Amino acid sequence: MENDVRALARVQEWYGPHSSTAAEWPVDALMMAKGDTTVSVVLPARDEENTVGDIVRVIRRELVERTPLVDEILVVDSNSTDGTAERARAAGARVVAQNEVLPHLPPLTGKGEALWKGLAASKGDIIVYIDADLRSFGAHYVSGLVGPLLVDGDTHFVKATYERPYIGSDGVPQRGGGGRVTELVARPLLNMFWPELAGFAQPLGGEYAARREVLEQVPYVTEYGVEFGLLVDLLHLVGLDAMAQVDLGHRTHTHQSMTALGRMAGQIMLTAWSRLERQGRVLASEAPAHTLLQFGLEGQAGLVDVGVAERPPLASLVLEEDLA
Repeated sequence: MENDVRALARVQEWYGPHSSTAAEWPVDALMMAKGDTTVSVVLPARDEENTVGDIVRVIRRELVERTPLVDEILVVDSNSTDGTAERARAAGARVVAQNEVLPHLPPLTGKGEALWKGLAASKGDIIVYIDADLRSFGAHYVSGLVGPLLVDGDTHFVKATYERPYIGSDGVPQRGGGGRVTELVARPLLNMFWPELAGFAQPLGGEYAARREVLEQVPYVTEYGVEFGLLVDLLHLVGLDAMAQVDLGHRTHTHQSMTALGRMAGQIMLTAWSRLERQGRVLASEAPAHTLLQFGLEGQAGLVDVGVAERPPLASLVLEEDLA
C-alpha cells in the first residue's frame, strides 16, 4: 500500500508541469523557438488511401507552406495493396517503401517495423509520428506535440492524449468508447508494473514526438506492442521528468475488429513480459506461449501467432556499420 501511495504521489507531482493542451503551443511562438532544429513528420501507412492524402495536405499547407515549422513529411508505405503511396505522393509527401529502407536487413512485418524504418529514412532532429488512418486530423496535432520539445531542452518525449469516441455501425459517436485495448490491457499493466507511467492517458496512441537522438537508443517492437515498448523503454532511458503529454482534443479513426484487438492485446502482453524479464523483475522456467486460440461467430476456431520481434536501437546498427 505504501508503494502504491508513493507512486500515485509521483504521478500527481509529474502531471501538472508535464501536461498541456495544443492551444498552449501556437505556431508563431514555436517558430521563434525552432531555430535550426529540423522537424520530420513520419506516417506509417498500410492501405490508407482514403485518409493519408488529406493528412499530408493539411501538414503541407499549414506547417510547410504557410508556416515552415515542418521540414519533412515522410510516408512509409507498409506493403499497401491500394493507392496509399500514390495519394501520399500526390499530396506532397516523400514516400518510401518499407522494405526498401535498409534493404540488406531481413524484412519484418508490423507497425513497429514501419516506424523504425521511418526513423531510419527520415532526417529531422525531432520525429513526429502520426497514424495515417485519422479522420479528425488538424495541424495542431503536429504543433502541439513538437511544442514542449522546441521550448524545453529537458523534454525528450511527448505523447498525445485526446478523447477517443467509438463510432458504431449507426455512425453515432459514443464518448469514452474508444481505446478498448488501452483500458482493458495497457493501462492495467502500466499501473501494476510501471506506475510512474499511469498518468499517460493514451499510452497506445499513435501520435507522439521525440528527439531523434533518444529514439535511436531504444529498440522497436515490430508489431502493435511498439507504443507500449517505447513508453517503458524511454522511461528507463530518460526518466519521467523528460516525458510529457499534450491534449489534442479528440481523435477519430478506423476501428479494428474484436479479433484484431485480441491479437493486439496479446502482442502488448508479450511486449510487457519481455520488458519485465529484461529488467530482472520476472524469472520464468519457460517463455510464455505466443499463440492465441480465437473463436469466430459461428464457433469456428483457429490459432494465430501473436509473437513480436524487435529491431535493435538504430544507433547500435549505425555504429556496427561504421566499425565494419
